Amino acid sequence: MKSQLTVLTALALCIGLLTSQPLLAHHSTAMYDMASPSTVTGTVTKFDWTNPHAFIYLDVKNEKGEIEHWEIEMMSLNHLKSYGWTHTTVKPGDVISCTGGRAKSGAPAMLSSVMKLADGRTIKS
Repeated sequence: MKSQLTVLTALALCIGLLTSQPLLAHHSTAMYDMASPSTVTGTVTKFDWTNPHAFIYLDVKNEKGEIEHWEIEMMSLNHLKSYGWTHTTVKPGDVISCTGGRAKSGAPAMLSSVMKLADGRTIKS
């Protein structure tokens, strides 16, 4: 009986470890170049105040003068609230600057670590 309980406990532990792996992968920043931060400035087109991460969408003028549509990923709402963010911190039409790690794929995407808002404030993101 005791050996059966030990086997069941070990099996439950293994299942728990195997099913928790996708949760760890969710928080990976491997797709972003966090070692070489850069800054983009553009006009907010949309602000998604959603879990598990908030997103800001920006229209950014590139070096050729063309508009690129950027997706800026931010932290969870709990983190953002602790930094002073609310669902009204930015709105469409605001011109902001985002600093963080660009997508390694070359896509117009970034994981932001800090932003300069339209009112001049700098805030963690």
